[in-house]
Amino acid sequence: MPELKKIDRLPQIVYSCYFTRSREGEQFVPEHIFSYQIAGTLTMNDGHNDYTFREGDFRFSRRNQLIKFVKQPPADGEFKALSIYLDQETLRKFSLDYGYTAEPHQEGNPILELTPNALYKSYMDSLLPYLQAEQPINENLQALKLNEAILILLQANPGLKDILFDFSEPGKLDLEGFMNKNFHFNVELKRFAYLTGRSLATFKRDFEKIFHSTPSRWIQQRRLQEAYYLIKEKGKAPSDVYLELGFEDLSHFSFAFKKTYGLSPSKI
Repeated sequence: MPELKKIDRLPQIVYSCYFTRSREGEQFVPEHIFSYQIAGTLTMNDGHNDYTFREGDFRFSRRNQLIKFVKQPPADGEFKALSIYLDQETLRKFSLDYGYTAEPHQEGNPILELTPNALYKSYMDSLLPYLQAEQPINENLQALKLNEAILILLQANPGLKDILFDFSEPGKLDLEGFMNKNFHFNVELKRFAYLTGRSLATFKRDFEKIFHSTPSRWIQQRRLQEAYYLIKEKGKAPSDVYLELGFEDLSHFSFAFKKTYGLSPSKI
C-alpha cells in the first residue's frame, strides 16, 4: 500500500503518518475535526486538561480552541491518524439542506472522546481509497463524504447538533483570566484577540489598560516567570520548558532568560 500523506486535493480529509519517536507541537483549531486514531498515541492539552487517545479511539475537536499535542508512535511502528475537517461553509449548507439548528451557545470541553461505533469505523475505512487514488476526486463526491461524516456523527450523538450548527463567534471574554490561562500558547496576537471577542486594536487597548504593558512584552515576561519557577522549583530542564511555554527555540529562550535574570537557564 502506498504511503499516505496530506493530499491537497482533499484538504478537508487529512491522513497523518509519522515515523519519528515523538512529535510535539501546538495549534489553533479553526474548524471542528472528527478524528480516528489508527496507531500510536496522541496526547492533547487545552491549557487545563489532558486528553489521551490510543489505537481505535475516535475524537471530536471543537473549533476555536488552542491545543498542545504530543504524537507518540507505537514501538517499532508509525503514528497514524485520519481526520475530517468540518468547515463552517459545509455545515451551514448542511443545516439549510437538512433543517438542523442549534440551541443557544454553551461552553463545554474542547475535546470530546467518542464512544467507538461500527459506523465510525466503516466510514473511516471508506476514505482510504480516495486518499490512494491517482486521479483528483470529484468535488461533489468529496462533498458527499463530508455530509456522510456529519450524518454519522448526528446518528450516534444527536446532541452534537448544538455544537456543529452553532455558528456564533467568540464572545467578549475576561481578558485577564484568558491570558493568564493561555499565555503559553505560541500563536499570533490576532488569534488571542479573536478568541477573546475583540478586534486586534481593541485587544491591544484593553490589554494595556489591564496589564499596563504591551501584549508582546507581557507575554514574554509571563513565560519567563513561569520558566524560572519550573526550572528552580520543579527541577525541569530548560530543553523541556521552552516548548511548553511557547518559545520558538532554545537559543531564543536562553537569550531572553539570561537578559532578564542575569543567568542562563542551566545555571539556575
